[in-house]
Amino acid sequence: MAGRFAPRPTRASVRGGEGVVPAGGVPAGGLPRQAVAPGKVRVWVPDGPLELGLVLGPLRRGPGDPTFRTMPDGSVWRASRTPAGPGTLRVTARGGEMRGEAWGPGADWLLEQLPRMLGADDDPAAFVPRHRLLAFTAHRRPGLRLARTGLVMESLIPSILEQKVTTLEAYQAWRLLVRKYGELAPGPAPGRMCVMPSARTWAMIPSWEWHLAGVDNKRASTILRAVRVAARLEEAAGMEPAAAQERLEVVSGIGPWTSAETVQRSHGAPDAVTVGDLHLPGIVGFALGGDRDADDSVMLRLLEPYAGQRHRAARLVLLSGRVPGRRAPRMAPRGIERL
Repeated sequence: MAGRFAPRPTRASVRGGEGVVPAGGVPAGGLPRQAVAPGKVRVWVPDGPLELGLVLGPLRRGPGDPTFRTMPDGSVWRASRTPAGPGTLRVTARGGEMRGEAWGPGADWLLEQLPRMLGADDDPAAFVPRHRLLAFTAHRRPGLRLARTGLVMESLIPSILEQKVTTLEAYQAWRLLVRKYGELAPGPAPGRMCVMPSARTWAMIPSWEWHLAGVDNKRASTILRAVRVAARLEEAAGMEPAAAQERLEVVSGIGPWTSAETVQRSHGAPDAVTVGDLHLPGIVGFALGGDRDADDSVMLRLLEPYAGQRHRAARLVLLSGRVPGRRAPRMAPRGIERL
């Protein structure tokens, strides 16, 4: 039975794991359906190992994310709303080179950001393992780089949707809202890929549509407060991660958990450890200290030797596969859209 069924992704596995990028050639039907003119191209050669699915995996919000797709030819597609407008980016790894091809008004911006998105600003050598488990995992997965998108809102809004709900609920809400209120991704993007809505469009979504997507009023109101100051929050992309978190947390409803989840992606922040998570303290506590009941304070104490690299250490813990077994059934979705 091994290998026949892919494990269901969880918030922890997506944040710390990877997007599965198939290897090999393109089977029949594996290419995008519509044929359009070639996009703009940039080739970048990283200065060390780089595993594409491992780097870009945390940017995917569930297997049905309309803004993210992996293809049988090994390419990764992303649809983003850039400062220059909507854009679609296809990234392919070939022989140590990373080839980016982009379409739409945001094509130039996406290609300019391509090296940073693939971890050019990241420094894996700054991480010094203090635990044998992390040393082994870092050696086994040398292609781990921390992606830096340079886009705040595209990471902030889905992070707010993930507050205090199951991953299935959050992913479903993101999928429904982006497909209904976003716009089709430019270029030959695989079917049904969309660019997330603009700040103005998010602000115009009726209250009943939030409810039908399974989003309670608290999370919807937080998103509405955030999009009203979207321009100011996007400015945080040029700040240091700690300062960016402070700016995000000025908005009521955005706390340390949400701001950390955001800057991990928008800034590639190696030290932005997630606190307030339901599962992460127990996973880190079990892996590094044998304590499956660890809370945030215990987790931070265990990660203290990795100051400056605590997020990377947490990702390596998740990649190690050393997680405690379940002691209770998976939390059932609340399904507030049925109320």
